[in-house]
Amino acid sequence: MEYVSVKDWAESQGVSERTARNYCAQGKIDGAYIVGKTWNIPADAPLPKRKKKSSLSPLLSTLREQKASKTKGGIYHRIQIDLTYNSNHIEGSKLSHDQTRYIFETNTIGITDKSVNVDDIIETTNHFRAIDYIIDQTDGKLTEAYIKHLHFLLKSGTSDERKDWFKVGDYKKLPNEVGGNDTVKPENVHKEIKALLNEYNGLKRPSFEDIIDFHQRFESIHPFQDGNGRVGRLIMFRECLRFGYVPFIISDELKMFYYNGLRNWRQIKGYLLDTCLSAQDSFKILLDKFRIKYKD
Repeated sequence: MEYVSVKDWAESQGVSERTARNYCAQGKIDGAYIVGKTWNIPADAPLPKRKKKSSLSPLLSTLREQKASKTKGGIYHRIQIDLTYNSNHIEGSKLSHDQTRYIFETNTIGITDKSVNVDDIIETTNHFRAIDYIIDQTDGKLTEAYIKHLHFLLKSGTSDERKDWFKVGDYKKLPNEVGGNDTVKPENVHKEIKALLNEYNGLKRPSFEDIIDFHQRFESIHPFQDGNGRVGRLIMFRECLRFGYVPFIISDELKMFYYNGLRNWRQIKGYLLDTCLSAQDSFKILLDKFRIKYKD
């Protein structure tokens, strides 16, 4: 086998001598060996493959770091409370923002002079777990199994789980409606969700509008007996993180605009799109506060 000097190998590969020496020292060049202070490199040794740079957005990277370190008072902390409170409140939860914060920060309920619905508490803690899941499991295409697991995380341990006709982590058994409108029949849910996912996952890089479109169609199918809105909004948040878009939280103040936008999406997309963009602008203020970069 023919060996060459670091200088000659570096020139043949178009890299600096320093880089070549680092490759040798790190064991990245097979067959390279050192005599004294001189490295000998196989003449036909290929350039080591460089690791791809992380494609994670600054926000997702920060969320994973703060979740792992259990950082208090950061963006992860804030999102857990704000997203959970608002998404649950839209669906009728009576817990206040402060109560939601208290549960997240102390894992206790706190003293209150009003009765508290047990399901509201369980679904709040479950929602925290669901957010953790989407932060950890953002890579890869959206699947039926992923969506069902979000529902399982959200509804486990609630009173619904004790109902024979309610399927936690699986599609509905009984017909339901949303906003007075019919939804897909139980026997057709799998086919409709599969078709929706095939179309969505076929997009090379879904646009922000594509994510909103998926959400509207998902809600129209209404695949679960209950929890569709919360699962759907978690999916939107997840897909924004996945593709590097600034995510958003539908606040209680935007609730009616949001519902109106869902109803009228096929006729006038601007209603829902503008509502989501408005929520996104509010989220950008939050990112600015925590000094997290994002693309406009």
